[in-house]
Amino acid sequence: MAGPGPFGDNPFEGMPFLGDLARMLQSQGPVSWDAARQFATQVASEGAVEANPEPMERLRLEELSRVAELRVADVTGLPTSTTGAVVTLVPVTRTEWARRTLDAYRPLLEHLSASLSAAADGDDDEGVPADPAAALLGGIFTMIGPMMLGMQSGAMVGHLARRSFGQYDLPLPRPPSDQLVIVSANVAAFGEEWSLPSDDLRLWLCLSELATHAVLGLPHVRARLEQLVLAYVDAFRVEPGALEASLGDLDPSDLGALQQALGDPSALLGAIRSDEQRAMLPRLEALVAAIVGYVDHVMDTVGPTLIGSYGMLTEALHRRRVEAGSADRFLEHLFGLELGRRQYERGAAFVAGVVERAGAEGLARLWQSERELPTPSEIDAPGLWLARIDLDDGGA
Repeated sequence: MAGPGPFGDNPFEGMPFLGDLARMLQSQGPVSWDAARQFATQVASEGAVEANPEPMERLRLEELSRVAELRVADVTGLPTSTTGAVVTLVPVTRTEWARRTLDAYRPLLEHLSASLSAAADGDDDEGVPADPAAALLGGIFTMIGPMMLGMQSGAMVGHLARRSFGQYDLPLPRPPSDQLVIVSANVAAFGEEWSLPSDDLRLWLCLSELATHAVLGLPHVRARLEQLVLAYVDAFRVEPGALEASLGDLDPSDLGALQQALGDPSALLGAIRSDEQRAMLPRLEALVAAIVGYVDHVMDTVGPTLIGSYGMLTEALHRRRVEAGSADRFLEHLFGLELGRRQYERGAAFVAGVVERAGAEGLARLWQSERELPTPSEIDAPGLWLARIDLDDGGA
């Protein structure tokens, strides 16, 4: 790394807030997991002691999951277990969901932290110092960028814990396990708000979680998705001018303003998202669209035969997932998932187009190997996908 920048040994001179904040955080590691857990726990529980789920809730989920597992395996032809053990769905508190989710996403967040720290280095590839603004902001990002990421991530995971139903609200692989978690308090609150039959809602969630688990449990799907997400977080870049505009005028004594800045992920991500990321998004979006479109197809195939109120449940749950606010979308944006209405519609149209042209047999080939995973152009033209894998019946 280059020596002292154009502002001397103190790169924060002239920017008191950022210098004070950097000094406050300089003793912390690249990601403060203690702080992340505290933020997540506080937000998830709202500072209250949570009651453990009732034993009957666990028993009921076990009964319903057995039914769901058999039907998902029958329709998909995929193994529902990733370890060879029996898949179980376990009701948990919001705090427990947040803790498990932080642990599951830790490798991604640490990778992102390393990416930001490297990007904030003031030198180019040949060791030549960057422009003065980059040199100035580089030291700031090294000090506080990863810490801000940790605080934001903890807060947003805690926020998601108050809204999520299961562990696949974000379709990301987790450490191999056949224990799936359901946030029973959130499920109960949603059911009461929409006057939904409790067992119907539980069974709907069992089907959705198990179908997603089966797809993400396939080694080549898991590997491709992890590769694309890691490549995306690797490509974050520091844009000093944008960051300075977002943070440079903050007063460190104004805790409300600081909290607002840390709680606005779009401002931070807008400052560091790169052209390289925008170029790679289509590949990631294509895979995610195929996953969510396929899971919805499995649900529509199995659900009506098992759930009397399937149509009402699906309408309510689909509306809920596409109406999420910007805070709910933070981790989506962080990992490049972008799970808006357009993604679900693209996935649904792709699957419908495949089934229309080649039937269930054609769709069954979607997950056979990495070769069959669709490209961005094929997601929008399923006939191209069928032609490439030699299944096109001439109707494309």
